[in-house]
Amino acid sequence: MEELKKSYGYLFENKLLEEIDKIAVYKKFKANTTIIDTNSYIASIPLLLSGAIKILREDKNGDELVLYYLERGDTCAVTLSCCMGQTKSKIRAVTENDVTLLMIPKEKMGDWLSKYASWQEFILQSYHNRLEEFIEAVDTIAFLNMDQRLLKYLKDKALVNHSDTINATHQEIANDLHTSRVVISRLLKSLENQSKISLQRNQITLLEL
Repeated sequence: MEELKKSYGYLFENKLLEEIDKIAVYKKFKANTTIIDTNSYIASIPLLLSGAIKILREDKNGDELVLYYLERGDTCAVTLSCCMGQTKSKIRAVTENDVTLLMIPKEKMGDWLSKYASWQEFILQSYHNRLEEFIEAVDTIAFLNMDQRLLKYLKDKALVNHSDTINATHQEIANDLHTSRVVISRLLKSLENQSKISLQRNQITLLEL
């Protein structure tokens, strides 16, 4: 209950917190774990207590693109939409680092919308936040050069991990940005020459945030 209050106590009234505490299933996931897969049915709504989750979209060839990140106090709008519409997931959710979360049965989502004003506001705000992040992702792809996209990606990744040092291979970054390892390696070297990052083996340190 203390962990729940720390993450959501400022959002929800006590009665709702008590209901969540009674029915929620507490889960822990290690980094790089797929917790929601494409084309799967979703039976529960996640509420993040700690860590970060990256939301990816997959194309017909199996290539992926990072859309946005979820952090403590967040939930996933796509998950909410799939639960309400009883449709299959169109995204993949992968833990960016070690994650703890609460899984809420989807049946409670509709009940709480009419029962708790704070839950209704939370759901609407979650849709709004995820829509803004999705628009930002589209703008990034449409209007930024790959070197600008790469730098933004590194800064976003550093922020959700609360560290200016990123542990990732060039291939992993290429996968997240839907491009090739060769392109990423060349652009990372260019950013290092501009003194924006420092490169080590499978490690990147941002010199400016």
